[in-house]
Parts: sequence; C-alpha cells; structure tokens
Amino acid sequence: MKEKIRRSVETLIAGLLVFLLTVSNVLSDLDFIAKDRLYQIPRGIESKIKIIGIDERTLAELGPIQTWSRGRYAELLDVLCSNSEYMPAVIGFDIIFSGNVDEGDEKFSEAAAKYKNVVVVNHLLYDQRLIENENGLLVNKVDGVEKPFESLDNAARSGFSNVAPDSDGVVRRMIPVERYQDEEYKAFSGVVYDAYCEKIGIASKTVPVDKFGYSLINYSGRPGDYEYISMVDVLNGKIDPRAFKDSIVLVGAYAPGMQDSFDVPNGRSQQMYGVEIHANILQSYIDGRFATNGSPVLYGLISALIVMLLSIIIRRLKLWQALILVIAVIGANAYTLMTINEKGHAYSLIYFPLVLLISFIYTVSVRYIVEKAKRKQVLDAFRKYVAPEVVEEISKKGDFKISLGGENRDIAVLFVDIRGFTTMSEALEPEQVVAILNEYLSLTTKSIFDNSGTLDKFVGDATMAVFNSPFDLPDYEFKAVCAAMDIVNGGKALEEKLMEKYGRTVGFGVGVNVGPAVVGNIGCDFRMDFTAIGDTVNTAARLEANAKKGQVLISDVLYERVKDRVEVKEIGEIPLKGKSKGVFVYEVTEVHNA
Repeated sequence: MKEKIRRSVETLIAGLLVFLLTVSNVLSDLDFIAKDRLYQIPRGIESKIKIIGIDERTLAELGPIQTWSRGRYAELLDVLCSNSEYMPAVIGFDIIFSGNVDEGDEKFSEAAAKYKNVVVVNHLLYDQRLIENENGLLVNKVDGVEKPFESLDNAARSGFSNVAPDSDGVVRRMIPVERYQDEEYKAFSGVVYDAYCEKIGIASKTVPVDKFGYSLINYSGRPGDYEYISMVDVLNGKIDPRAFKDSIVLVGAYAPGMQDSFDVPNGRSQQMYGVEIHANILQSYIDGRFATNGSPVLYGLISALIVMLLSIIIRRLKLWQALILVIAVIGANAYTLMTINEKGHAYSLIYFPLVLLISFIYTVSVRYIVEKAKRKQVLDAFRKYVAPEVVEEISKKGDFKISLGGENRDIAVLFVDIRGFTTMSEALEPEQVVAILNEYLSLTTKSIFDNSGTLDKFVGDATMAVFNSPFDLPDYEFKAVCAAMDIVNGGKALEEKLMEKYGRTVGFGVGVNVGPAVVGNIGCDFRMDFTAIGDTVNTAARLEANAKKGQVLISDVLYERVKDRVEVKEIGEIPLKGKSKGVFVYEVTEVHNA
C-alpha cells in the first residue's frame, strides 16, 4: 500500500511540475534557445526579394550617408524604374527620411510620386512606462510618430520600421499594426506586402497576433542569404535593371558601422541587418508563415497528463525499453510542435522533455536503489550458507529474486554429525557445549566453503551441505568428497585442541551422496529456506547416520563418478532406514587432488 501511495505521489508531482513550469516559463532564456534551434530552421529564401545594400563600398565612394543629398535615391529610382517594362513591383526604403535637407528632397518625392511603387519607413516613439490598455494588459503605448518629410510622406506609402527584441535582445517578434491617436499604423514589411499584392492583383493575407498584438517571425533565411547588390554598383550601371523586373527591392543599411544590425534566432554568432529582417518578415507575409504563442495553460495540462501516463508506463518497462520510449516521445513531441508552429501556434519546447527526463532518471535511480537493497539483502542471506565464490557468481549474474519454488538439479549432498555429542553435552557446562559446537561448526563451514559448497542448514549438531546448487559447479561430486575429507582431517586437530582445553573430545561421521533432487526456496511467503529435498538427500543422511567416528561414507553412485581420484575401502551393502533395497557403500580413505 505504501509503495502504491508513493508512486501515485511521484506521478502527481511530475504532472504538477511540468504544468507549473510551462505556465510560468521560468526558464524562458533556455526555452528561447530551444525554439531558435527548432523553429528557426532555414527554409529557403524568396528569389523575388532583393536587397540593395548601402555597404562599405557605397560609403567609400559616396561618403557618409548623413552627407548625401536625397537626390541619390531619386537617381536610384530612375535607374530601377526608367523602363516600365522591367521596373520592380515595389521598392522599399528602410531609411528614415525625417526633415528636409536640400533640393534633393523634392527630386526624391517627385520620383516616388512618378513611379508609384515606393514605400518608406516611419518610426514609432514609445512611452517607456507600462500602461494598461483597453484589454487590461500592461503595454508600452505609442507616444508619437517620426514621419518622413511632408512631400515624401504624401508621395509614398509608409510603415513603421520598429522591431521588438525579446528580453535577451533577440528579434523574434514583430508588431503588424499599432494605433496612435485613433490612427492605424502598419509595419513597413506589411505595407510593402500590401503594395506587392495590389501590383500583382492578389488579396493580402492577415497576420495572426497574440493578446499583446505580437506575431512571431518565422525566419526563412540566415544573415546574408537574401540576394544583395551594392547600391553603388546599381547607380554606376554595373547591374542590368532587368534583373529587378517584378521583384520586391528593399534598400537599406548593409555596413557594420551604420548601427542597424540585430541579434536574430538563426544568426548564431552573426547579427542580421535590419533590411534583412524586413526581408524575412516580408517573406513570412508572402508565405503566410507567422505564428503566435499558444495557450500555456492548455499545453501545460496536456503535457502534465502525458507525463503522468508515461511515468506510470516507464516504471513497468525494462531500462532499455524505457530509454527508447523516452527518446521516441521527445522526438515525437519536437516534431509535433514543429508541425503546429507551421500552422501558426508556438509552444514551449523544453519543459515537457525536461520533466520527462527527470522522471526517467528518478525512476531509474529509485529502481537502482531498490534493486541494490534487494541485492544486498539476498547476498547477505546467501553469505550465511554459500561459499564466497558462489556469492560472487550470484552478484555477477544479477538474479536476486527470492520466490517460492524450485528446480530439479543433479547435486552432491553432504551430511556431517558429531559422534558422542549428546553424552558430552550432559557432562559439560552450557557455555562449554556452545563453545565446542561453535568450533565444530566453524570447521565444517570452512571446509564446505573452501570447496565451493552451499551450507544448507544446521540441525542441532548436524550440518547439511549441497554442491552444484544454487548455481552450476564444475566437478561438484569430487569437491563434495574433498569437503568431507577436510572435515574429518580437520577434526583430528580439533580433537587435540578440545581435549587440552575441555578434557573432552569429539569426532565426526560424514555421509555423501549424489543424484537428482529438488532445490529451491521452500516454505511460505513470510518464511522460506533454500534447501534440497528428495531421495538423494535422504540417502546422504542415512549414510552419515551409519558412519563411525572419523569415517566418510559414500554411495556406489558417487564412487563411480570419482573412483579415479579417491582411495576407498569397501564397506559393502548396508540396509538404510526407509529403503527396501540396501546401498553399496564405500569408505573414503584418501583423495588425490592433483
């Protein structure tokens, strides 16, 4: 019951954790990185979008941009649009033309009015204070608009060029529409897109926004991916104007010193120029590939349910199966979220796999700790009656399950008993009896373990051992006989010690048999013993009962298996209690270990 309650609590904690993390987004910076890697994969740029860059070569030849007459832009329009058959569909200038400079202003305005395909930028001025809007949300309200000089504002369309960096300074979002003094202002890329749609005669697509009015930019290209031509090359006639036929031309800063570059999600260590960001946004308009942040509460609930279900399943699987499942689910989650993002909804990427991995690691750790405890419990139990090398073998095999049941095995069984122990115990103090018994048990146990046997049990002053159980033991028949001889030979030294110390002595009678038996854990759920049962065991016990002090008696079956390595004395057939037919018995007098 406690185990079930613990597992239920663990499952609920996993679900609650993924829900709270998803809703709170406390690891937003890490989530940004994951989204950047997964959502912002380059998808190929639109060849119709071309950039005319005000680059270092242009600045080197024409001088700093702030010294230019706006007549330069009129010249550019004339080069691009002089032949109506090859002129671009739209020309967008990502340059702020505020205030009048010189007579070039009018030339630029007149050219824009003449060709009717020009879009320029304005710039929104935001109040830095957070103000509650009509939806009860805290936002930065527009406090003013920096517009192009008046004649250009009248001659060309305009849209705001502001971008919206996230808390880490990376531009991932844009604002399609803002309002100021009851007037609607559209983003520069959106105005260019509308002009392009009008030019080719198609309806423009709407852009989804979240409750704050933002839309996520799905970048199509990395820095430098869009086709770029130096403005000075166009002005000097090095570029055939027909290359811009029906295209969307964006003119903007393309030099590091112009301070118009930004961190973008797919830029890696390279920044992207503002005109390239507008090109990516423009392609998102064309492809209809904007996205908004989905409901974290809904996604958190779904993630929580899935994580709880998986936590239950993981506990029931093997380690390698659970690992494959976790990897497969994380992969499927990433693929699903990528597909949903393509459909216009973005969700947090890291919290579901993070909690799932934590749950997996926790489950594996708990399983390891529990298994280790079980292993220790079993090994501690086996150490009490199994030779150290057998315990080592158990440890290596890793099968530590204790359960009722047994198996048929061919084993050698050894019984040893103290001769005259009952009479001796009546003549000694209890402490002396226990001391002598412990000396005897130490000798028998050591002899059994030295020969890789398993100590089955102590029954009063008798000891039972088995060989070739619970694991296979090479040459187990001979090792059982060796153990018996070690006991008898060790008993001679023990006799002298006990005589000197207590004035009493003991001797041992040993019986050994070999054959089939049922071995395993026998008993009930709350009390079981690892032992062997069957006629082979009973015969070994009868042989021990017939053995005199210092004798090792073996059956004829065992003798046939070890006769080349032992010296024996024939005892002959002796009747055994409980058996209708006697057993031919041999006394072992010497073993040949070599």
